Amino acid sequence: MRHQEAIEAHVFSAVQTLFNLEESVTLYDLTNTYFEGEAGANPKAQRGRSKEKRSDCPLLTLGLVLDGSGFVRRSRTFAGNATEGTTLAEMLTGLNAPKGALVVMDAGIATAANLAWLVAHGYRYLVVRRAGARQFDPAQAIAIQTAGGETVRAHKELSADGQEVRLYCHSSGRETKETAMAKRFCLAFEAGLHKLSDGLQKPRCEKRYDKILERIGRLKENSRGASQHYTVTLTPDETGKTATGLTWEKSLKPGTMATHPGVYCLRSNELNWDEERLWRTYTMLTDLESVFRSLKGELGLRPVFHSKETRSDGHMFITVLAFQCVQVLRTTLKQAGIHGGWNSLRQTLLVQQRVTASFRCKDGRALHVRKSTLAEPELRSIYTALAINSSPGGTKKMLSR
Repeated sequence: MRHQEAIEAHVFSAVQTLFNLEESVTLYDLTNTYFEGEAGANPKAQRGRSKEKRSDCPLLTLGLVLDGSGFVRRSRTFAGNATEGTTLAEMLTGLNAPKGALVVMDAGIATAANLAWLVAHGYRYLVVRRAGARQFDPAQAIAIQTAGGETVRAHKELSADGQEVRLYCHSSGRETKETAMAKRFCLAFEAGLHKLSDGLQKPRCEKRYDKILERIGRLKENSRGASQHYTVTLTPDETGKTATGLTWEKSLKPGTMATHPGVYCLRSNELNWDEERLWRTYTMLTDLESVFRSLKGELGLRPVFHSKETRSDGHMFITVLAFQCVQVLRTTLKQAGIHGGWNSLRQTLLVQQRVTASFRCKDGRALHVRKSTLAEPELRSIYTALAINSSPGGTKKMLSR
């Protein structure tokens, strides 16, 4: 761990030379994993929002800076309750990225302060807008075909000051998902209101006006935005201390997920790119998500069983190094037209075995012959792409009494 920066710099320099990488895009995001146990000796083991829904455990956060080719340039571990927006400058400072490199990141990191820092240090950025009303004009949009066969429509507009471009996008698949989400959130909010209203008619239920207001406030807080579409009226009695009735009226607020499902907005200070290039560059973040899935599922990043800070940091770092090795193999294979995740490659490699056949000689000695089985065609194509002998280990003979 004392040599982490030197190791990461050396590995990235080596793969950059090996694959002739062009440093133009930088991806940045964070994920977290959870501890088995309390990890009381580790000050970074903090409770926060778990991406695996394990908020019952202490967490540890991993930040990755990736090149557009998918190789890790820098990794850092942060406390489990680290705020995404506060980590960007620390990760990019001293990275020696080329002037004008484009940084692609998610909305959680794209604070106004971070965007100002990127501009001040000569970076370009491409991010999802954090807030603002949704809007989309189908008449101006162009169609973009995704790798999965879905059609995404997008149109761009220049900001009022001319310093930023806004790319408004609409995805039919996302629309279906968000429509279902908005309906579910509204139904859950209404169910909570019905429960409160019914309670006002029961003799032993809480009816204090201020307490019912608190419960309505908690419902709104947990409604995931659905409460903005409702006007809730709580009626008090003559004294103003007891609630006698609860009514509500639903009216969809324009520019929200309920009225514009499937719509999102990208922001960038790269003014010369067309809609398709901006959108396809941003979707490289999905590659980063696949990196996180590989780290957690295929390479054993989660959970963390160590209790000391140095060991848990080492666990994170050695998993990142393992990913770099896997990425070298996958990039080499991809150039030969062979695609697939690490688990599928391992299953193909498991087919070949080393076997030993034993024979009894006339003089009483035993002859042991050890060799590899024949490689299946799919495995042989992997060996060919990696310039590896399809019969590794050769044939070994041994005589024994």
